[in-house]
Amino acid sequence: MGAMCWPSEPELNAIRTKVAEISGRDPKDVRIAVSPYRICPLGAHIDHQGGTVSAMTINKGILLGFVPSIDTQVLIQSGQFKGEVRFRVDEDQLPGNAIKLNVPGHVKGSSISQEECSWGNYARGAVFALQKRGNHLTQGIIGYICGAEGLDSSGLSSSAAVGVAYLLAFESANKLIVSPTENIEYDRLIENEYLGLKNGILDQSAILLSSYGCLTCMNCKTKEHILIRCPELNRNPENETEKQFKILLAFSGLKQALVTNPGYNSRVAECREAAKILLQASGNEGPEPLLSNIAPEAYEEHKDKLDPSLARRAEHYFSENKRVLEGLEAWASGNLEGFGKLISASGLSSIHNYESGCEPLIQLHKILVKAPGVYGARFSGAGFRGCCIAFVDARHALEATSFVRKEYSKLQPKLVSQIDEDKMVMICDAGDCARVI
Repeated sequence: MGAMCWPSEPELNAIRTKVAEISGRDPKDVRIAVSPYRICPLGAHIDHQGGTVSAMTINKGILLGFVPSIDTQVLIQSGQFKGEVRFRVDEDQLPGNAIKLNVPGHVKGSSISQEECSWGNYARGAVFALQKRGNHLTQGIIGYICGAEGLDSSGLSSSAAVGVAYLLAFESANKLIVSPTENIEYDRLIENEYLGLKNGILDQSAILLSSYGCLTCMNCKTKEHILIRCPELNRNPENETEKQFKILLAFSGLKQALVTNPGYNSRVAECREAAKILLQASGNEGPEPLLSNIAPEAYEEHKDKLDPSLARRAEHYFSENKRVLEGLEAWASGNLEGFGKLISASGLSSIHNYESGCEPLIQLHKILVKAPGVYGARFSGAGFRGCCIAFVDARHALEATSFVRKEYSKLQPKLVSQIDEDKMVMICDAGDCARVI
């Protein structure tokens, strides 16, 4: 089956049946928000600095089945978590409540359980974002949400995919017409203001703007984007024999949400500090301290004024921006070998200059780069938890999968024992954008 066959009809029917059981409604009335996970081949760690990034979705992600409720009540159950989420869309959703809910063991009120602390904030955050921009919600939803099995906390933008799914569901239930660009901003509000994560707009942009066969390129400073088609995917996506590459997802066994890891936000702060110093050195203190506000020439002239740590952060930004532009040319010409080499170079810069990653992830990256048929590999997500991605020649995908499992098991047997064998390395295809079925 090809990439465009996700979600499959059996998957959709299972969701419809579950929502019908919860709501007492006809399965035919059930709508489904499809929100794919994304990968970022090039453009690591530069979206929050206004850099240019690349991304595409994969044929796995979040499915949220729902029906509009008859009032303002929201009731959500999850395929991954116990309990249920209950609240009303006419209640004010305040960011401070999300912070409290993220504290382990905190239970405030009878309707908020410990399980909800793990996942209920995204539904509340979606309502917060819509409310903040003046949308009047009168319809809650009754729904059931589930993610692709084995991909929780994997660094594939699962949080953004969940946020986008809830936005699409509440908008559909309330008959709101919202553009993808507006939803990018709404999901940013969920992540930045409601959850307190200082990330950029790469994840939600990829999820909402991607198109099968294209690499999404986004300037995170101007918010402008283009879709660049690869000649190798300009064929029928249902024909497996014509596909030239596959995407490998390799899991280290590490799981940690970004909101609980201080490393991510500290790197963002270091980039801003480097930008502030460079702006001052160039006599241009007016702009916001973002590295995108510094010309490459000014960086080269004044980079010696940065201490070693900040110099590495800035070097990653400027070199990664260059790799993105070179990668777009390689992709547009169908040069997968050149595209892959740039991905691997991005991975090395993330390790040495941005200083993300940890021993298991770095080991996994090295193994992937050496695997048969792999064009290139790097960390997925922020690089502070457990997944690497790789582009691989489709003819060698199974061989590469076996190689990675074998070699990584030698180095990290304890972590590997925590992962289902058939889910440690997964073979995926490119996907499409988020939508409601």
